[in-house]
Amino acid sequence: MRKKKSGKLSIIPLGGLGEIGKNMNVFQYGDDIVILDCGLAFPDEDMLGIDLVIPDMTYVFENRDKVRAVVLTHGHEDHIGALSYLLREIDVPVYGTKLPLGLVEGRLKENRVAKYNLVPVQPGDVITAGVFKVGFIQTNHSIPDACGLYIQSPVGTVVHTGDFKIDHTPVDGKIIDFHKFAELGNKGVLVLMSDSTNAERPGHTGSEREVAVSLDEEFQQADGRIIMATFSSNVSRLQQAMLAAAKYNRKVAVLGRSMANVTAIAQDLGYITAPEGMLIGTEELKNYPDNQILILTTGSQGEPMAGLSRMASNTHRSISINPGDTVLIAATPIPGNEKSVSKTIDSLLMLGAHVVYERAAGIHVSGHASQDDLQLMLNLTKPKFFIPVHGEYRMLKQHGKIAEALGIPSENIFIGDNGQVFEFTRETGRLAGKVTAGRVYVDGLGVGDIGNIVIRDRKQLAEEGVLIVVITLDKQSGTVLSGPDLVSRGFVYVRDSSGMMQEATNRVKGVLNRCEARHITDWASIKTQVREALGKYLYEKTGRRPMVLPIIMEA
Repeated sequence: MRKKKSGKLSIIPLGGLGEIGKNMNVFQYGDDIVILDCGLAFPDEDMLGIDLVIPDMTYVFENRDKVRAVVLTHGHEDHIGALSYLLREIDVPVYGTKLPLGLVEGRLKENRVAKYNLVPVQPGDVITAGVFKVGFIQTNHSIPDACGLYIQSPVGTVVHTGDFKIDHTPVDGKIIDFHKFAELGNKGVLVLMSDSTNAERPGHTGSEREVAVSLDEEFQQADGRIIMATFSSNVSRLQQAMLAAAKYNRKVAVLGRSMANVTAIAQDLGYITAPEGMLIGTEELKNYPDNQILILTTGSQGEPMAGLSRMASNTHRSISINPGDTVLIAATPIPGNEKSVSKTIDSLLMLGAHVVYERAAGIHVSGHASQDDLQLMLNLTKPKFFIPVHGEYRMLKQHGKIAEALGIPSENIFIGDNGQVFEFTRETGRLAGKVTAGRVYVDGLGVGDIGNIVIRDRKQLAEEGVLIVVITLDKQSGTVLSGPDLVSRGFVYVRDSSGMMQEATNRVKGVLNRCEARHITDWASIKTQVREALGKYLYEKTGRRPMVLPIIMEA
C-alpha cells in the first residue's frame, strides 16, 4: 500500500554543489524518486593513490525501492561516470539521448555491469517516472546531444539547464531550444537549477565554430607533426580537428584508452566522421612524413599518466617530442590543475616544441554559459525559486547575485551544499535539513574502503616517510631476544644519519627495558610507548614526524 503523498517536493543534490564534478541530484515526491545525472570527479593532488571520486549514494541506496528512473543531461564523465556504481546496486531504467547512452554503455561493459536498461530519447520527448513527467530540451555544450530537463511534479515544474551555453552556430547545427524554455517560463517555473561554472565571467561565451578558424590557422602554419590535447569527451573538438586534418592531408592517430573509446563510439553513432583511411594506428606513424601527421591525445589537464604528460617527460612508449612539433592544448585548466599544466608546457618547450595553449590563441572556447547567457536563461524561464548548481561556492554565490539583480527576491534564492534538502510546495521553498552526502573514493577495485584516515596516512608516508622498528620477544618471559632493528624508508638515508639512528635504537631499548622491569607484556602498550618515545626524539632532531611502525615477533 502506497503512503499518502507528502505534498512536498524535495530536491537533494548529492554532488556538484560547491565543487566541479560528481554531479548528482535526487528529486523526490512521496514514494517516487528520479535521479538526474550520476557523475564522478577526478582526485585532487593530495588524494594519493585514488583513481576516482564518486558521490556518496547512501540516501539513494536506503530508498532504492522508490527510485523510478535515472535521467541524463549529457555524456561528460562528471555527469555519467558513476553510473556503473549505481547500477550494480539498483535496477532502474536510464534515459538519455543517443551519445550519452553510447558512452554509458561502453563504461558499463568496461566495468562488467551485466544488467542494465538504457532507454534512448530525443530532445522534445517526455517520459513518465512515478508521479513525475520529465522532458528533454535541446541545449548546446562542448559535447553533442546535450539537454536541459524539465521535471513536472504535483507542486510545480523544475527546470534544470544541465551544462549549457548559448551557441548560435554549433558544430552539429542543433541550436538551443529557446522556444521551449520560454514556453515553460510562460506556463510557470517553480524552480530553476542553472549551470554556474562561468557565473564570474562577463559577456557571452563564444561559439565552438570559432575554434575551427584558429585550428585552420595552426594547421596551415605547422611544418611538422601536430599533437593536440583535449578532453577525450569533447567530441565536437575532435570532429573539428579531424576536419582540419582532412583539409591539410594529415593522417590521424588517437592515443589514450579513453580517447580511443570515445572516438570509436562517436564514430559508430555518426557524431565523428573521417575520410576512409585517415585514422591510423601509432605503429603506422613512421610510414608518413611529419607534416602529414596529427596525433590526438589526452593530457590537457597535466594528468601525470595521460599521453601528453608522458610525452613531455619522455616516458611515452611510442611517441617522443621532436623539435618542430606543434602542440595544441585545446582546453582551459580546471581550477587546481594550473601547476600541472604549466609544468607540462615548460617541459614541451624545453624539448623544442611550439606550444599553443592560451585561450587568446583561439583553440579553446568554454562549454559553459557566461553572465549574459545566464541572464537570458533566467529571463526566459522566470522562476519563482532559484538554485544555482554546478560550481564552486563563489560561482554559486555570483550566480545568485545575477538572479537577484534580475528581480528574484533574495529569500527565494537558495545556495546550499551537497546533501542539503531543498523542500518546495506550490507557494513556498525552504531548506529542510540534510542527508548523508560526501565523497566516496575509488582505489583500484575498492569502492569506499579508503577513507580520510587512510588518505592521511598516505600523505604522512609521502611527506615524512616511515621508520620500521623490528623486535623479537621471548614468548614466555617477554624478554628481548633480538633487536631492535630500525629500517628507514623515505625518512633519512641511514648511512648519513648513523649517529641519530644509533640514539633512536638506544631510546627503543630504554623503553623495552622499562617495560620488562614493570612486567608489561601487552604488545599494544609496548608498541604505543615505542611509538611515542621515538616520535618525540625524531621530531626534536629533525622537525619531521615519520610514521613509526613497531613490529613485534615472538620466538
